[in-house]
Amino acid sequence: MGFEPVIDQRARVLILGSFPSAASLAAQQYYAHPKNQFWGILGAVLDQPLREMDYPDRIAAAQAAGIAVWDVFASCERAGSLDAAIRDAVANDVSGLRKLAPALRRVCFNGRMAARRVREVEALGFEALILPSTSPAHARMDFAEKLARWRAALQTLAGA
Repeated sequence: MGFEPVIDQRARVLILGSFPSAASLAAQQYYAHPKNQFWGILGAVLDQPLREMDYPDRIAAAQAAGIAVWDVFASCERAGSLDAAIRDAVANDVSGLRKLAPALRRVCFNGRMAARRVREVEALGFEALILPSTSPAHARMDFAEKLARWRAALQTLAGA
């Protein structure tokens, strides 16, 4: 099973990943793999040292900036942590997001696997953007390029 969404009334942007990695599941934390660039990128966008913070403080900083975090899949079968290995996935119900976060306007997909639900999210009336994956498996793009794309997507609505 995946994680509950990190979302509250302040959320204006939701970042949707695919499903927690083995490291994240073991730690019970979003993006816990030490080589995943998520917290480094988000920290750079928010100008906060998120990587150095305790997990609850990371979550609080993201929420204070209007950013929510969740995954597109509630559960799946997967050997290892690669998205390509995901089988028998059960989707999270994104249709109730507006009730949880009435100010939510944009959904950013962290990688192509998560983005398979882009049409569903757009049909709900959200702006949807597909961003480069922060996974260590997505090494074709360097940190600076990923950061530039994430910054452009998050700054306008998250107040970063």
